[in-house]
Amino acid sequence: MKKLINKLGVTLCIAALVTVSGCGKKDTTEKASVTEAITTEAATTEAEKDKAETEAAESTEASESAAKLDLPDGDYIADFETDSTMFRINDTLDGKGKLTVKDGKAFIHIVMPSTKIQQLFVGLAEDAKKDGAELIDHTVESVTYDDGLTEDANAFDVPVTVLDEEFDLALIGEKGKWYDHKVKVTNPVPAADAGSDDAGSSNEEASSEESTQTIALSLEGGSGKASITSPAEYKEEGGIYTVRLEWSSPHYDYMIVDGEKYEPVNTDGNSVFEIPFKSIDAPVTVIADTTAMSTPHEIEYIITFDASSIGK
Repeated sequence: MKKLINKLGVTLCIAALVTVSGCGKKDTTEKASVTEAITTEAATTEAEKDKAETEAAESTEASESAAKLDLPDGDYIADFETDSTMFRINDTLDGKGKLTVKDGKAFIHIVMPSTKIQQLFVGLAEDAKKDGAELIDHTVESVTYDDGLTEDANAFDVPVTVLDEEFDLALIGEKGKWYDHKVKVTNPVPAADAGSDDAGSSNEEASSEESTQTIALSLEGGSGKASITSPAEYKEEGGIYTVRLEWSSPHYDYMIVDGEKYEPVNTDGNSVFEIPFKSIDAPVTVIADTTAMSTPHEIEYIITFDASSIGK
């Protein structure tokens, strides 16, 4: 009987130990599950918070960009300024590009002097080399110069977030090397109004010329698209007629007449030369050098004066 009681006691103790052990394990597992759930929920909440903050920042940035532009949707003609003569607008466009604004975003369409610049990047050159950098590819456009010559040039659509302030714009050329540059977009004018001031200026100049001693002339040669203002001012001294010749382009850097080389007498606007002619009774062959294209070209022209127009 005593042995039976002892055996029963041992059995109960073992059962009790097993029960206690099992309860402890279950409790630990439940605590781990709860901790894991809390951690996962916290991570999810943090990720959602980061996403919301990012979206808010992007929205604010877009709003600030639109505010800095302060332009209604539409097309404009704007000046595109750079820190280098090697990186500039094609000479046919007088330093200007077409600025398009839509839904608070803006792009300026710029045309380069040639096809040498291959890609652009808004930012620094070191960032343009990184994986995932958003590079701006070029398109090819045909440009026609004042003398009628035509060639291809690369064009780009550059995003603009601010006016009248410099921003970084890197470029890569045919040699595969990135270069840093600073650019600025200024003076946007509605495309419909662009050129109206020039027209008024031309009318004033024409009126002024008519009130001075002038002589009519005609120009032949080249493609036939270049011209010289007629009538032209002149002064006569000792049988020599010094005629003021104003070209229809600012890109003529010298003229050769009777073997003599002459440079422009002005620095702004269309190229102006003061050339002495020994006679105005017969056509005169001259050479004018244009820098409008990627390489300078000497072009031969014939100027014919109308002596009968003097004093009229």
